[in-house]
Amino acid sequence: MTAFNVVRFRVKPGHEQRFIDEHRKARPKFKGFIGGSLVRTGDQSFCVIGEWRNFKSLAAARPQMIEILDGLREMLEDLGGGLGVTDPASGEVVARLAATKSPKKRPARARRKTRRVTARRKR
Repeated sequence: MTAFNVVRFRVKPGHEQRFIDEHRKARPKFKGFIGGSLVRTGDQSFCVIGEWRNFKSLAAARPQMIEILDGLREMLEDLGGGLGVTDPASGEVVARLAATKSPKKRPARARRKTRRVTARRKR
């Protein structure tokens, strides 16, 4: 079953772009890793979200993820509350949330034609 991990960070002032650049150039070779995203959640706040084929793959990759984190640690601020520099969470997917589909838009040309016809009827 698919799994996700989410890790929250706060970057020291002045290190935001370097933190982003390090993630852009990263090419993790974790077995079972589907992909991920770095999300800016505030001026100095970020979350990494990773998608995995299953929880077993995610758990097996933790030592490698900590290795990557060790290379970024100097850029990170302590989050407080005894958390240290990360606030991680992970687990298996228990429900997928489907987006509702919006109606297809008509091409602009068709919309203009409709407006012309409507305008003629009003005269």
